[in-house]
Amino acid sequence: MTRLSVNVNKIATLRNARGGNNPDVIYVAKMCEQFGAQGITVHPRPDERHITRKDVYDLRPQVTTEFNIEGNPDERFNRIVDDVIPHQVTLVPDAPTQLTSNCGWDCVKNLDHLSHLVDRFHDKKIRVSIFVGTDLDNIRAAADTGADRIELYTEPYAKNYAKDRNAAIAPFIEAARLAKSLGLGLNAGHDLSLGNLTFFHQQIPCLDEVSIGHALICDALFLGLEETIHRYLNCLKGGSINHPLSI
Repeated sequence: MTRLSVNVNKIATLRNARGGNNPDVIYVAKMCEQFGAQGITVHPRPDERHITRKDVYDLRPQVTTEFNIEGNPDERFNRIVDDVIPHQVTLVPDAPTQLTSNCGWDCVKNLDHLSHLVDRFHDKKIRVSIFVGTDLDNIRAAADTGADRIELYTEPYAKNYAKDRNAAIAPFIEAARLAKSLGLGLNAGHDLSLGNLTFFHQQIPCLDEVSIGHALICDALFLGLEETIHRYLNCLKGGSINHPLSI
């Protein structure tokens, strides 16, 4: 079964636009779990433009499913992970100035650095996932770090889905096969949506987890949070491929 982890960053973005605590990130995270999500993801960037350091500490005792912290492993981030001890940490190579994550790690070039981080977090009994593209040598290097999983960066798939979904999915199928042959667990995320998730999952049923935030929160504006989560879960159960806002 592929698990759905809801990234609640956009809830924090909306809250931060006005200050105060509306919407309440913790309440929304708990509602996501109540509606069927099997995990909560946060990405605490240094500028705290959405999820803050305090949010991470406040969420940890409240999340009853799986808690995933993703981000660029600078020392600030690493201390948060060491303190909070989530179920999973996802290492993402995004610079502080980036609007959003737009590439995976060069694991060959950063092999020693990533291996050190994997050891550090394994000492805390935290599962480690490395955010990567579909380059096969890179995935082999990710396995060499000792990581438990990789998370496939799926924006290229999402961008090319409407043009030719079979061509768009092909490199991800090959990457997934290699990852599994190397003993790596397999996550996926970035621009997955109600419009493209079902096909992705049909072609790569061995996925352990998908992490979805932006598209899911956008859909919830029209459909409501409960209905939206149910639709995403349906995509992971082999549901039909529909327009995101079809009723």
